[in-house]
Amino acid sequence: MASSAATLAAPIPGTTAAAGGRSASAANRKVLPGFSLTLGYTVLYLALIVLIPLSALVLKTFTLDWDQFVTAVTSPRVMASYRLTFGASFLAAVVNVFTGLLVAWVLVRYDFPFKKLVDALVDLPFALPTAVAGISLTALLAGNGWVGQYLEPLGIKLAFNPNGVVIALIFIGLPFVVRTVQPVLEDTERELEEAAMSLGATRWQTFSRVILPAILPALLTGFAMAFARAVGEYGSVIFIAGNMPMVSEITPLIIIGKLEQYDYAGATAVATVMLVISFVLLLVINALQAWQRRRSGA
Repeated sequence: MASSAATLAAPIPGTTAAAGGRSASAANRKVLPGFSLTLGYTVLYLALIVLIPLSALVLKTFTLDWDQFVTAVTSPRVMASYRLTFGASFLAAVVNVFTGLLVAWVLVRYDFPFKKLVDALVDLPFALPTAVAGISLTALLAGNGWVGQYLEPLGIKLAFNPNGVVIALIFIGLPFVVRTVQPVLEDTERELEEAAMSLGATRWQTFSRVILPAILPALLTGFAMAFARAVGEYGSVIFIAGNMPMVSEITPLIIIGKLEQYDYAGATAVATVMLVISFVLLLVINALQAWQRRRSGA
């Protein structure tokens, strides 16, 4: 009887293996198609949206010989636009790192009236047409504007010069830093801050040694996004910059001017230089982010 019961209780050969195979198959079954198909769609989409247009830009530049290319991208007017565009973009991104961190900190750590309204206003530069932003800043900061009329008698001119370029770029770049840092601040553990303060750490030590290492990758990402956005900005800048050659003329305006003169090869040459410089800078920033993550993980 015992042997018969044992025989009945024993699993049928292959049943367990089959059930395990079905469970493994179900575990491997994904909601989306397999890797090969999704990778193919990804490469095709990126090729259509990114690679082919950029390749056309570079190929058009190759219609120039080397001397023509150097002349097009290193003329004094173009070099001055490089300095203004990249310098103002870098300065605006640095300012946005500090102000964006402050805004994100207030939105995450404090409760106050109309908090949701303030949070929504952060996204306004995303939705606002850039031309509207430029006109609004000009009406505010020009010599006869609401604010400019009080500052210009003091010798402070914020419109129709490089200062206006920086202000416009700060305006359009702030949301990138805030929206990048805000979720990271929300996920930081308050217990670590409380533990540091209970061990005698000052506020600055708690921020610099506990909070900052956790949010630094997000800050670098926000900086990179704000910088990249500022380099290519056109609509909000041309209204407040003044567009004076060698003084307040940005590189995108140089490109537009060459296109209006039917100098397509010269326009693509300047655009290619901007593309290469922007790519290198973003590559450096991404390398810093990876180094910071490895350092934090170690």
